[in-house]
Order: sequence, then C-alpha cells, then structure tokens
Amino acid sequence: MTGSQDPSFPDIRESVRRLCAKFPGSYWQALDRDRTYPTAFVDTLTREGFLSVLIPEVFGGSGLGLGAATAILEEIHRSGCNGGACHAQMYTMGTLLKHGSAEQKAMYLPKIATGELRLQAFGVTEPTSGTDTTRITTFARRDGDDYVINGQKIWISRAEHSDLMVLLVRTTARDDVAKPSDGISVLLVDMRAAIGNGLTIRPIRTMLNHATTELFFDDLRVPATSLIGEEGRGFRYILDGMNAERILIASECIGDGRFFIDRAVAYAKDRLVFGRAIGENQGVQFPIARAFVQLSAAAEMVDKAAAMFEAGLPCGTEANMAKMLASEASWFAADMCVQTHGGFGFAEEYDVERKFRETRLYQVAPISTNLILSHVATHALGLPKSF
Repeated sequence: MTGSQDPSFPDIRESVRRLCAKFPGSYWQALDRDRTYPTAFVDTLTREGFLSVLIPEVFGGSGLGLGAATAILEEIHRSGCNGGACHAQMYTMGTLLKHGSAEQKAMYLPKIATGELRLQAFGVTEPTSGTDTTRITTFARRDGDDYVINGQKIWISRAEHSDLMVLLVRTTARDDVAKPSDGISVLLVDMRAAIGNGLTIRPIRTMLNHATTELFFDDLRVPATSLIGEEGRGFRYILDGMNAERILIASECIGDGRFFIDRAVAYAKDRLVFGRAIGENQGVQFPIARAFVQLSAAAEMVDKAAAMFEAGLPCGTEANMAKMLASEASWFAADMCVQTHGGFGFAEEYDVERKFRETRLYQVAPISTNLILSHVATHALGLPKSF
C-alpha cells in the first residue's frame, strides 16, 4: 500500500483486497489469452454485495454513496484485477433508479441487487455519431403497445453478458425538435427476449479483453412499458449516469496508477544492477516519484467530484476533469512502470503489460481528452463553442 494515508472506507477496501487476492494474475492472464469474460470474479463481487452498493436498501442494496463505489473500484484495480467487466452495473442502474417508474424499480432493482439479473449494457454510441450523442439515429417508432427499434450501436461493452440494457434511441427525428437534445428517449431492453428477435450482437476483438460489441436492431419490438420516464426527455436522464461513469472510471484509473507505482517501487528495491538496487538511481526513482505526485493530485479531484455528485450538486465539469487527470496520471504511471521493469515489463507473468493495455483505454473512453477540454473551455471558461 505504497503512500496510503488514511484512505476512505477502510473496511470496504480491506474486504475488496481479500476478495481480489483469490483472483491473482494467473487468473487474468488465462482470460486475457482467450478473451474470456471473468464470470467467476463478477459472480463473487455480486454475491458479496459490492456491485449493489449504490442500490437503496429498500431494494436489497447497500444504499451507500458514490464515494464507496469509487473505493471499491480503486481497490479492484490496485489489486491487479479489472472492474471493466462489471462497473456498468453501478452507474447504469442510476437511470432506472432516478427516472424509472415505481413498478420498474420494484420489478428490476431487487433482482439486480442479488445478481439474478445483470444490467451491464449501456447502449449509446453509434458508428456515425461517436460522442455527439444528439446525432444518434437509432429510432424507436411507437406501434400500438410496442416500440419498434431499427438502427445500430457500437462499442457496447458486456452486451453478451447482460440480461438488460439501457438503450438510448430517437423517438422524434433531430430535424423535428426545437433542441438537438430533445426527442431522445430511454428504453430498458430485455436482451434475453431481444436476441434473435431483431437484435444481433457482433463481438469486436480489441487489444484488451473488454468484451465489447456492435449491435444491430432490425424491427426489434419491445413493450411500451420499457420506456423510462417521459418520451423525448431521455438525454437529460442519462447525464447523471454519464457523470457517475466518468467518476467511477477515474477511480479505476487511480487504482491502476497505484498498481503501477506499487510494482515499480517493489521492483526498483529488489532489482540489482551494477551491484546495487536500481531504485538508488535518481533516473529511476524520480519518474516513480513524479507518478506518485501526479496520481495523488488526481485522486483529490476524483474525491471532490464524487462528493459533489453525492451532494446532488452540478458536477459535469468536475467529473470530466477527474476522468482526464486520473487517466493521464495512470497512463504516465503505466509507462513509468514498464520502463522501470525494462524487458520484464513486457512479460505476461508480471501483469504490467496487461494492465498497461487496460489503462490505455481510458485516454479514449468513455470520453476523449479533447472532448473534456472542449467542455471545460465552454462550460468553465465561457469560451465560444468550437462545434
């Protein structure tokens, strides 16, 4: 626990560390080779209640705040594990919790809390819209008691391992609304019924084991009761979920960064070259120290964003800044750790190269650094929009 200073939620963190110790590097290495989903790990997290931490107690969850969730994900990643297989269960259900009907919440949230149902898929991004969410074209047309969905989504992670999906669609064409964000709706799709009946899932093989896919909708019928909240107001509903997602992923980056620093410190102390530990050399120890400084600062921003979210304060800018700072700090730490290990940093058995690939994702997802800078420029600094 290099450099730890009275971390928040110590009991939760210790429990997560004990759980993760049962899933060592060899477990993740085997999954990584075959691009296999970590079912046993996710099932264990679910059984121990870590994935239902944000679900209110009345629905069978722990009823804790986002700070507890960030502690869980940070420790998962610091332990060398990967929360990307299941972190969506934490933030995706927020749309249902905040905007779903009483009947929807009573029907789904208790089963999500126990793990009987998995809500892991968040269907937003499309091939032609990217992060310009108001330009999605996947359309849901009302037909009696159903919606009929046609369109395509891409980079939808965990779709093959989820029972439910929060799906963002247009219910009114962009040209027919006053504001680009109007006319977008949220549907809660039962994927068990949808697959083969209008929904096709195509896996996308990537440089890391992230279980991401492309989705095709061809006259998929879902009941109108799948609508969350009011038709046409869905863009507003998912904003809180996006802020939570960015804060939680930022906490994963903090965990990754601590993993890299822990490994680099240990290796620099033990590795002997020219008759002494390489950590005695300032050329080795200074990059490690710099990584620690950058990560410590980023962690403060993550804590601030999480506290603002919990308090119900507007935190879009803070969530974006937390994600950017944490992802850049973890990436610097990753590169430093490989450099410290030299050739061994590329060896599978050390887990450094796997984590190096995993943390690189967050320079791009769930939002790119350039989009974050654009947000800060226009929302925090009042500069004119560039697009």
